[in-house]
Amino acid sequence: MQPRNLNPQTESKLKITETNLTTIIEFILLGFSDIPKFHWFLFGLFLLIYVIILLGNGIIILIIRVDSTLQTSMYFFLSNFSFLEICYVTVTVPRMLMDLWTLKGTISFFACATQMFLFLTLGAIECFLLAVMAYDRYVAICNPLHYPLIMNQKVCMQLVAGCWISGIPVDIGQTYQIFSLPFCGSNQVNHFFCDIPPVLKLACGDTFVNEMLVYIFGILFVTVPFVLILGSYSRIISTILKLPSNTGRTKAFSTCSSHLIVVVLFYGSATITYLKPKSNQYEGTDKLLSLFYTILTPMFNPLIYSLNKGIMVVLRKLLGKLLT
Repeated sequence: MQPRNLNPQTESKLKITETNLTTIIEFILLGFSDIPKFHWFLFGLFLLIYVIILLGNGIIILIIRVDSTLQTSMYFFLSNFSFLEICYVTVTVPRMLMDLWTLKGTISFFACATQMFLFLTLGAIECFLLAVMAYDRYVAICNPLHYPLIMNQKVCMQLVAGCWISGIPVDIGQTYQIFSLPFCGSNQVNHFFCDIPPVLKLACGDTFVNEMLVYIFGILFVTVPFVLILGSYSRIISTILKLPSNTGRTKAFSTCSSHLIVVVLFYGSATITYLKPKSNQYEGTDKLLSLFYTILTPMFNPLIYSLNKGIMVVLRKLLGKLLT
């Protein structure tokens, strides 16, 4: 059968339809394609950082599991936090390494949506878990006599389970409403992973409602836990200053200083990224900030928490056994 000849107008419509289907089927992560000369350097650098994150957090989990002196609520939350950090970076870094290796950033529509959902969910869990860890320090310092009773094993398990479950329904809804939008223009995501701001820029039509929902969820999952952390630390600092001896104040502050540093690093970069006004001139800055809280902060966290006295003592004992 001879194919029918199509007039130019019909062919044009078919081409437009085909283009629209293509952009819906897959996206292209631009990543660091604007600096192709450094892709091997970046691949080696990010691979090294990823290995450091895996080893650092893995060692902390192992130390807490094997040593009986670290079987307290503080270290229970820390081991969960370290496991969360491993999951958090694994959502973005392996994909980024593959794109740097192959010099291709093609990602399917479903894979992009899945990556965004996992990233949002794990980010929300981290915010909640940091707030729970701050509450744990508040009880330990401000109410030490009732600390074992309040932060018992059952309560700790419930708090951790609440952190891991609470963000899932909302993040499913947020991811669904973003990827339900029509994508009829460019399919190039100017980022190294499927984050909300660069994906929203590719959507057709008015995205005002979606952007407002991003701000609302940002306030819910970022600002509210941060306010709870500030409230906990205001009471902690007030209690520490009332302690009679310098030794007591130093010891009390040392138990929460590492957590406070992690909070400042994580919330500082995440808040600037998601709550600042959106503009094309900030795209390069967005990438740098995203690198900070998705890769650099998880790399620093094991180093920061290794300064904890309990972790240092156990680590020295294990190193001593290995060396002898």
